[in-house]
Amino acid sequence: MRLLDLKNMETEKQNSNTLSLDQMSVKEALTVMNNEDKKVTEAIEEVIPAIENAVHVIIKQFRKGGRLIYTGAGTSGRLGVLDAAECPPTFGTPKEKVVGLIAGGQRALTEAVEGLEDSQEMGKDDLMKLGLNENDVVVGLAASGRTPYVIGALAYANEINVPTIAVACNKESEIGQVAKIAIEAVPGPEVLTGSTRLKAGSTQKMILNMLSTLSMVGIGKVYKNLMVDVQPTNEKLVSRAENIVMKATNTERETAKNALAESDGKVKVAIIMILLDIDRETAVKKLEESEGHVRKAL
Repeated sequence: MRLLDLKNMETEKQNSNTLSLDQMSVKEALTVMNNEDKKVTEAIEEVIPAIENAVHVIIKQFRKGGRLIYTGAGTSGRLGVLDAAECPPTFGTPKEKVVGLIAGGQRALTEAVEGLEDSQEMGKDDLMKLGLNENDVVVGLAASGRTPYVIGALAYANEINVPTIAVACNKESEIGQVAKIAIEAVPGPEVLTGSTRLKAGSTQKMILNMLSTLSMVGIGKVYKNLMVDVQPTNEKLVSRAENIVMKATNTERETAKNALAESDGKVKVAIIMILLDIDRETAVKKLEESEGHVRKAL
């Protein structure tokens, strides 16, 4: 096994502000951690243009019927799986629309199986099992920017002409050099040296929030700032759906309830029915003609 030289990576350097972390009071340590976390948004601000490019690519692939596929290991992989899991309840997407792959599979979600990240072939194999195609887009996640599993996945995606995006927390990262778009937000050394579940994890989480949320906005999953494709599958979500219709149409709960009942729980359809004072069939047709965008249907 080759010895890796990680000393020049920002994610591996010692933080000069926490050299006495083990001697700090709890309040002192919390204050330092909070101050360090403020660097996350500053790091992301510097790479907004790259994130913007990535969002445009994801929207383009979504419109072709493709999938957003995250691939990563350890903390990075778990963050991708988390973001993917949140899309169906938030945006009403099928679970196959946004997919999170993690080195080691299901077991790696709750256990540390970090050794499995060292296989490029495994990264390729996991994408092959998904039936990766040109309509998809692959986002490789690695705080260090050098995870072999992710490199293998991105390289395979490139081979078959699938758009690739890298999210790393070091500049000039290996995954950034492999991917077509490199998002390299560097929040600096961790409070606890090398523990990339901290600032690097927060950085990746916030970037994933941007990628998935704004891509969903781009394909009509949002009206104003409302989750108009939310699925009312439990008591809380039924109430949320009613509230969304009420806010979007400035109407009373009873009107929202009735419209949702007539629209089979489809929030978008209910909104269009109320605002245009039309029946369900006409609202559905208008929504189809606008490719799912409520504002365009009005």
